[in-house]
Amino acid sequence: MEKVIEEEKQGTTVQLNDKKENGRKLYIESYGCQMNFSDSEIVASILAKEGFNTTNTLEEADLVLVNTCSIREKAEQTVRKRLEKFNRVKERDNPNMKVGVLGCMAERLKSKFLEEEKIVDMVVGPDAYKDLPNLVAEIDEGRDAVNVILSKEETYGDVAPVRLHSNGVTAFVSITRGCDNMCTFCVVPFTRGRERSRDPQSILEEIQDLVNKGFKEVTLLGQNVDSYLWYGGGLKKDFKKASPMAQATAVDFAKLLHIVAKAQPNLRVRFSTSNPQDISDDVLHAMAAHRNICNYIHLPVQSGSDRILKEMNRLHTRQEYMDLIDRIHDIIEDCAISQDMIAGFPTETEADHQDTLSLMEYVKYDYGFMFAYSERPGTMAARKMEDDVPEEVKKRRLSEIIDVQRRTGLERAQYFVGKTVEVLIEKESKRSDQHWAGRNSQNYMTVFPKGNFKVGDFVMVKITDCTSATLIGEAVGYSDMTGPITIK
Repeated sequence: MEKVIEEEKQGTTVQLNDKKENGRKLYIESYGCQMNFSDSEIVASILAKEGFNTTNTLEEADLVLVNTCSIREKAEQTVRKRLEKFNRVKERDNPNMKVGVLGCMAERLKSKFLEEEKIVDMVVGPDAYKDLPNLVAEIDEGRDAVNVILSKEETYGDVAPVRLHSNGVTAFVSITRGCDNMCTFCVVPFTRGRERSRDPQSILEEIQDLVNKGFKEVTLLGQNVDSYLWYGGGLKKDFKKASPMAQATAVDFAKLLHIVAKAQPNLRVRFSTSNPQDISDDVLHAMAAHRNICNYIHLPVQSGSDRILKEMNRLHTRQEYMDLIDRIHDIIEDCAISQDMIAGFPTETEADHQDTLSLMEYVKYDYGFMFAYSERPGTMAARKMEDDVPEEVKKRRLSEIIDVQRRTGLERAQYFVGKTVEVLIEKESKRSDQHWAGRNSQNYMTVFPKGNFKVGDFVMVKITDCTSATLIGEAVGYSDMTGPITIK
């Protein structure tokens, strides 16, 4: 994870090994949020049953899919460039190749991609992946195929994801789909539909399967995980219409955390993403109650100005957010907090920007993801607000936000120097084949000499140095995953 500022994630090419002989070949790339990467695992599972082996060689693919993101203009530009690349390869090397677009760009750009520009054969929305066998049959017959219908029920809880590009240690487990929070800058409610939650039993079964395969950490995933609410099925907004028995036996996110943590006491549990207006003190107490729930919350705020928060339709105030931060630190020892921040939202003044900087100084985020405002077609902001902050002003304000984050991030990282933390080894360090890299409970990437340890080990590491993004240390022994995770 990039700390300070996250660029658009590069496409991830994946390869599976255990599929039908003489199968067709699938090449898939994913862009954007963690949910898109999780969805690609669902797509690979569905197509595996149709005889598709995945490949990491574009030129040999029978079917090329790109899982798209619409959250920022840059993401769409990146996907367009990739589609142009795919079509050049198709014309030059593989005229029988079929190209499809999945995910959040699908509904909005289906006509442009299919009819006007004719750069894809298939367009599939986030709720239509189970229709892929039919859609593939359509393009095999030479017809364009499209399904972007949103669902009120689909959670893919009955699909066992194929773990793509996996390190065998950490995995995503989707628990909700869609979002009911109509933030004016966000396209997600229009591309992924209304909030609905997955049966907790199916979540536990997927996690058990991961544990059986040797995974050591899961991230419970949703556009807004704190809105998780299972009462037998249905949209969250319809909960009040449920029977008294269904309401009395409902499982909310705090209860789900307790269930998962108790069921798998030796498995690390994370979750993302939280919404300040929805995260409850019950969730915080659940985190504090279980040593295997990591002490880290990604808590997007977007702006420190009450006026801009109202314009964004964020249903919390600056003070309410600050009070929440205080409660987090009161309830959870050594909890790390990260943010999303938008610079230059329509009508943002210099005073509003200063409110954002002062909020950052108050919270002292461990790391963050920061962007200049990018108008997204279809959002309320695009329909009702003028994008009136000049680009040079956006860039300057973004730079100032990043400067504050770098400084406070370094301060937060320096807190760990001289202390011993528990680290789950995930991979070899990018910079040295003599070092392991893994994250501590607070989600800090930590590097240390390999010694006799291996990927998947929980190791106690004494931190000797740091940057604003990385902790550096020496392993002092194994962790036995018992007792509270304290920073010594």
